[in-house]
Amino acid sequence: MSEKALQYLKDNRNHLLGKLNEFLSIPSISTDSNHKNDVKKAADFIVTYLNDIGFDKVEQQETDGHPLVYAEYNGAGKDAPTVLFYGHYDVQPVDPINLWKSDPFKPEVREGRLYARGSSDDKGQVFMHLAVFEAYMKTEGEIPINVKVCIEGEEEIGSENLYEILREKKDQFQADFAVISDSGMAAKNQPTILYGLKGFTGIEITVNGPDHDLHSGMYGGAVRNPIMALSHILASMKNENEVVTVEGFYDDVEALSEEERKLMEEAPGEDFVETAGIQETVSEQGYTAKEHTMGRPTLEINGIFGGYQGEGTKTIIPSQATAKITCRLVPGQDPDKIQQLLEAHVNKAAPSGVRVEVKKEKLSAKAYKVEPTHPLIKKAAESYTKAFGKDTVYLRMGGSIPVVEWIEDIYHMPIVLLGFGTPEDRLHSPNESFPLDSFDKGMETLVYYWNEVKK
Repeated sequence: MSEKALQYLKDNRNHLLGKLNEFLSIPSISTDSNHKNDVKKAADFIVTYLNDIGFDKVEQQETDGHPLVYAEYNGAGKDAPTVLFYGHYDVQPVDPINLWKSDPFKPEVREGRLYARGSSDDKGQVFMHLAVFEAYMKTEGEIPINVKVCIEGEEEIGSENLYEILREKKDQFQADFAVISDSGMAAKNQPTILYGLKGFTGIEITVNGPDHDLHSGMYGGAVRNPIMALSHILASMKNENEVVTVEGFYDDVEALSEEERKLMEEAPGEDFVETAGIQETVSEQGYTAKEHTMGRPTLEINGIFGGYQGEGTKTIIPSQATAKITCRLVPGQDPDKIQQLLEAHVNKAAPSGVRVEVKKEKLSAKAYKVEPTHPLIKKAAESYTKAFGKDTVYLRMGGSIPVVEWIEDIYHMPIVLLGFGTPEDRLHSPNESFPLDSFDKGMETLVYYWNEVKK
């Protein structure tokens, strides 16, 4: 069955790339209300495509924000497994626009890469699944397994409405397993199984001092400076060995097994010095940089602001200072508990003379991990290897995909992360791109996988 679908993908490559370019040309920026109609247009594109493919049921479901596209294909019969395919059609803003070498919404191929906002995250990877479904329907008249589709338009703003939809419509989205392609590989053309994701939580700290900015000469030495106070608090949260010093932070951490450390050591790793433009890597004492990013929790300051920001000098003691902190969590850690520990630490570390407020991040998620030996994972690895011609490696990713934890929490189904991006894709940055090798071999992987899953 797979040979005809594979041939269709090869014979119709230009047509499919043209359809993808049409999809990528829609500026579906979910964070910007000025693009509300564009987000709707992207949802319309998917609805039209799924109807053209021949899905049994296709709906554009309204939410309190941007619409969700839901579809069903039941042509494989009652004995065939059902997969829930999740993706998102919204994209990040393009700022700063002057750093793009081409229009972010006019797709352009350069040196084997397709440049456009959303080419990797996540329109390109979503489209690959739709193209494979099309290939099967056009050649065989059926897809090997039953499919439920959930493609949302709010992932880049935290999937604000998705959790309640998944919970309230549990019967609608129920399946035997889920597949998500919103991730990447360890390196270009290196098939990679992601068997774990980190969880996520955070807080915002605001330090209040005087009720207005003060002259630093007249009040310096008598009034606590909120920026200095905030700096003391932040410096107390992690030491020079990258060890988080918040009491209780590591209490529930699931230790890395020797087997996992070996998997991480053997897996090809990103050259952080080259890709990030840094002098050297740093990591938690006792762990390598790969082990720290993949399997150990982190605490990072994402932003800090307060006082005068303009050119030159303004000699003031500012009235307020704020910092944003996020933590990536590992199995065993509970986001709510971590927030409580952070808040307690901040209150304890705060010096006298200021008032501290802690705002807890609403969007949080637990870490997710599936056993690398799970049959669905093994079949995915075999399909990757067949398409790419290389042994598949196994990794845990330092990033977070909240919907993974939600699906696991609500449905208790295995989740397979079939990602085809690369470290050079520049996600969320100017000049986002996607390798055409990943486009071709990724679709080939999916063809093999759906056939293997049906067996």
